[in-house]
Amino acid sequence: MKNIQFSDFGKKLCGPSGINQLMDDIGKPLPKNIPVCQMGGGNPARIPEVEAMYRAQMEKILRCGDDFENLIGRYDAPQGRTSFIASAAEYLSKTFGWNIGPENIAVTNGSQSAFFYLFNMFSGTYTEGGGKTRKSVVFPLIPEYVGYADQGIETGTFIGIPADFSLYPDHTFKYHIDFEKLEQYLENHGDVGALCVTRPTNPTGNVLTDDEVHHLARLAALYDIPLFVDNAYGLPWPDIIFSGAEPYWDENVVLSMSLSKIGLPSLRTGIVIAQKELISALSRMNAIAALASGSMGQALAGELIGSGALVETAKNSVRPFYEKKSAYMQECIHNYFAGTDYYVHKSEGSIFLWLLMPALSITTKKLYELLKAQGVFVMPGEYFFFGSAPDGSLPPVEAHPHFTKCLRLNYARPDGEISRAVRIISELYRRNCT
Repeated sequence: MKNIQFSDFGKKLCGPSGINQLMDDIGKPLPKNIPVCQMGGGNPARIPEVEAMYRAQMEKILRCGDDFENLIGRYDAPQGRTSFIASAAEYLSKTFGWNIGPENIAVTNGSQSAFFYLFNMFSGTYTEGGGKTRKSVVFPLIPEYVGYADQGIETGTFIGIPADFSLYPDHTFKYHIDFEKLEQYLENHGDVGALCVTRPTNPTGNVLTDDEVHHLARLAALYDIPLFVDNAYGLPWPDIIFSGAEPYWDENVVLSMSLSKIGLPSLRTGIVIAQKELISALSRMNAIAALASGSMGQALAGELIGSGALVETAKNSVRPFYEKKSAYMQECIHNYFAGTDYYVHKSEGSIFLWLLMPALSITTKKLYELLKAQGVFVMPGEYFFFGSAPDGSLPPVEAHPHFTKCLRLNYARPDGEISRAVRIISELYRRNCT
């Protein structure tokens, strides 16, 4: 073809995006003769205890008759692998007292796919009673995960509520949901289709308190809309959560979980817990988009969930590993940034630190390019601010004082890499201060 033309859908999903830049940096060949520090992507660390657990499970599969051949040679149902779903439902219902069964769980090719389905089921154009309306998804705590920003098939259907924040004398800070703005928006806009948060929050490492989650759930129930909670880093697995928090689910909550951050990122296994009618709809959508989800992650983890071994490994190996890595990167930041104006978001979970540089005289997109030239890959903060209300009823997300001042840093890297990256970032910050 001499002139390739895409539909509006194609143009939207094939254009530039923050998530594309992030994944491209992970997969591209790295600069020659320059030590590389990969602080930008979301790849989890290799943890020996986790890898040994999965290796033992794979060896067990290989020893059992034709289990391996059946695993690689047969599709599972669009809802997911029956045995995996049963194990997950039994564990979660018994452990947390949730009123769920296998009919309340579906598996997708990673939670990224799950949210693509969910966002577009609850936002965009609705045809009801012969008329058309347009609904949006509201994100109560912006900055929020970069991978959401471009997932809407229709444009302008994501609304972000800029976060409130508190600064502390120890060079830390914390974001809070501005419930006053959120409640005003919900009260004045009858076109909200869903709420969505991550917990722990990617990019900041913030963990919404139990009170905040319960408050959001009450609002979802009041307006009869779902509350999407992305639990990819949370409880009970992978348990990368350092603050006091309890998992939460009710019939207004759509809880998304994942096996990526507990050692299986390449096997793309997302787990959605929701009321059975929504699970049925997700399964039908999965059949159309993907036929079925990948089986390998489900086969490796199903028995481990049922026995409790996955959760024990998360508690005893995964969480301590990341808590130690977070502490080390924070120590590097406080050492190298001493004497400058800087803050680190309270590290309450996930695998990232969110670094605020108030005196930065250039955008973090420009800083990203300067760092990349020195082999340091980070994620510019601008990409995590999205969803300005088109009617001007909320402050534009670009007006947030942190919009061009923050970097997301992945601390799941070797200590030497972390130290070098933080040193180079601090040196460039000192050269580009107001």
